[in-house]
Amino acid sequence: MAQTLIAIILTYNEAQHITACIESLRWMDSIVVFDSVSSDETVRLAQAAGATVLQHPFENYSKQRQLALESVTSEWVFFVDADERSSPEQATEIRRKIENPEIHAYGVPRHNYICGKLTKGAGWFPDYQVRLLRRSKVHYDLSREVHELVIVDGQSSVLETPLTHYNYQTWNQFFRKQERYTDYEARELLAQGVRVKPQNYVLQPLRAFYRRFITLDGYLDGFHGLRLSAIMAYYELQKYLRLNRLWQASR
Repeated sequence: MAQTLIAIILTYNEAQHITACIESLRWMDSIVVFDSVSSDETVRLAQAAGATVLQHPFENYSKQRQLALESVTSEWVFFVDADERSSPEQATEIRRKIENPEIHAYGVPRHNYICGKLTKGAGWFPDYQVRLLRRSKVHYDLSREVHELVIVDGQSSVLETPLTHYNYQTWNQFFRKQERYTDYEARELLAQGVRVKPQNYVLQPLRAFYRRFITLDGYLDGFHGLRLSAIMAYYELQKYLRLNRLWQASR
């Protein structure tokens, strides 16, 4: 007996992407758009494309995914972001993989396009995201606001076929998201009781640059990889500067 499989697309003001995303998922048994009360045309376009739309105000990413998971009854759920695209090749692989009764979650690789350029180095490939889930065997760690963590009761594996991810169209968009991530990571370090040491301001950015540009093959993307590695090293420095300010404010 074939397993039931639902795609869930989390959205907030994704009118630019939602129709193309839904079109790429026509092979699913059904498609649910779990919307964070968008103010643009996302809901109308999703309904026009044939998706079921559910809405819940956004609290954080982990809670939103857990609520979406609990809102459906299918055996399998495939989480896809609105700026991601599936493919017929991925459909074939997923239909085959979910017949395995021993695996309850799959990491999905992504081809990330940053400012229009496919980026395979500096940590952006394979960029596995745990998105294909046997609903009855998983839940999200609700203590994490971003970078969601799936808790799996059993074995996990990975897919070979990537999602295509149009995640940053402009550098300003990229910077805005890194600002939010950096603030969150500084708060997490504070909560863990981590204190800043003077060498952190030098060694951590250097390690971040080396890891992305050399270890994770950022150099293979040429100047694009160099720029990304340098930007991420800068935000590593910012993380410790902001952590120090948080400690000072907490005194």
